[in-house]
Amino acid sequence: MSSTHPSTRASRRPALAVLCLMQLMIVLDGTIVTVALPAIQDAVGFTQSGLSWVVNSYLLAFAGLLLLSGRLGDLLGARTIFLAGVSVFTAASLLCGLASSPELLIAGRFLQGAGAALASAVVVGMIVVLFPEPGEQARAMGLYSFVSAGGGAVGLIAGGVVTELYGWKWIFLANLPLGVLALASGLRHLSRQPGLGLRAGADVAGAVLVTAGLSLGVFTIARIAEHGLNPWYALLAVLLLVLFAVRQATAARPLMSPAVFRDRQTVGANVVVMLVFAAGFGFQFLNALYLQRVLGFDSMRTGLAFLPAPLVIGAMSLLLSARLTARFGTRRVLLTGLAALGGGLLLLSTAPVGGDYWLHVAPALVIQGMGMGLTIPAVIMRAMSNVAPADAGLASGVNSTAQQAGAAVGLAALATIATRHSDGLLGEGKPLVEALRDGYSLAFTAAAGLVFLAWSITYIVLGDRNAPPVATPERPLVTVAH
Repeated sequence: MSSTHPSTRASRRPALAVLCLMQLMIVLDGTIVTVALPAIQDAVGFTQSGLSWVVNSYLLAFAGLLLLSGRLGDLLGARTIFLAGVSVFTAASLLCGLASSPELLIAGRFLQGAGAALASAVVVGMIVVLFPEPGEQARAMGLYSFVSAGGGAVGLIAGGVVTELYGWKWIFLANLPLGVLALASGLRHLSRQPGLGLRAGADVAGAVLVTAGLSLGVFTIARIAEHGLNPWYALLAVLLLVLFAVRQATAARPLMSPAVFRDRQTVGANVVVMLVFAAGFGFQFLNALYLQRVLGFDSMRTGLAFLPAPLVIGAMSLLLSARLTARFGTRRVLLTGLAALGGGLLLLSTAPVGGDYWLHVAPALVIQGMGMGLTIPAVIMRAMSNVAPADAGLASGVNSTAQQAGAAVGLAALATIATRHSDGLLGEGKPLVEALRDGYSLAFTAAAGLVFLAWSITYIVLGDRNAPPVATPERPLVTVAH
């Protein structure tokens, strides 16, 4: 799409601020709860096994509804779906904050995940439509990427501070004024864009299959750390998704346009997204454990220890990423960012048992922050680079699903690697702290391997094209710098 968006630059800035505010709330909510789990368990009366559902119920609804939410954005209008998501998320946050039983809190978290899916699924698509020109889009994606990549670390910091000073309920109740602000600002600044209508893709059977398949897949992954892999659940999840794919190939009005998945740039970039978020989310969780169990940090100091990462991510994604993309293209920036991210993970894997934070951890966080600040905006732009505006919501949902699926798989896989290696060393008589350190080190090395696999896919699959994609009146393209 080479023509400019009808909105003026001045009106698009507050629209972008609304989208990023909601995305920040969603990202924060994914990590801020982690630090508060012990306090929630004591106050609400969760069992140890039941406590995991404070996180899992949110992930189930979030990941399971992303694709459907993205397509609903195309059919009913992205603005409508976004505002519905903000409303559900805000109301669910109130329910969580007032919950006095495990059942109510889990129900509230499930509704939060549903609201997050509705809002998050259409955000990327709305940004690329608001900012079609490569330079402006790169800057907008830089802000979005800072929120997405840096917000998780900020959530760990905020979780420790809010829980200690005000109590666990306020990690949910703090969403109320932010949600009301996002809703009021969205009603004012987000322009109405008519959708295709439900008749253009009201595939109820497909919606049920993809939602059930993704939800069961996330459920299967979430229980691996505690119960191991259930092959029957995994097989059923895969079968449901295969049936969904068959349904989309034969349905008269499919829920998802097959064209989105025929382009190797779109598919390859989303695979890279999965690998990056698998490494990044798994690292974030395990590094928090490393700081506490190996270096002896308390929860407050652990949260603050992550501070270099969002600061560097912000500097790279907000100040340098757009300029580098305009000069060198997304592919070179992406390759550079992935190399830095993998190098930072390898550096962290060498930290000794009695290591010093400023000598062995902070430098690795700085290098990783540089890598994430370059990687996230570049790979998201690449994933949306050949998508028709009519499919922008769906492609945005696919991208968000890739992020969540990667995070869930990465957390389960890397946590399992660390735990099993540490348990094996303990069985051989190695001291606890050394065994834990070696387990985390192996997991960080595995995370680096995922990043370098993403680098290889980028180099081989996401090659620079000699000519830009050709737009037609029937199928204009959202273009970005390559």
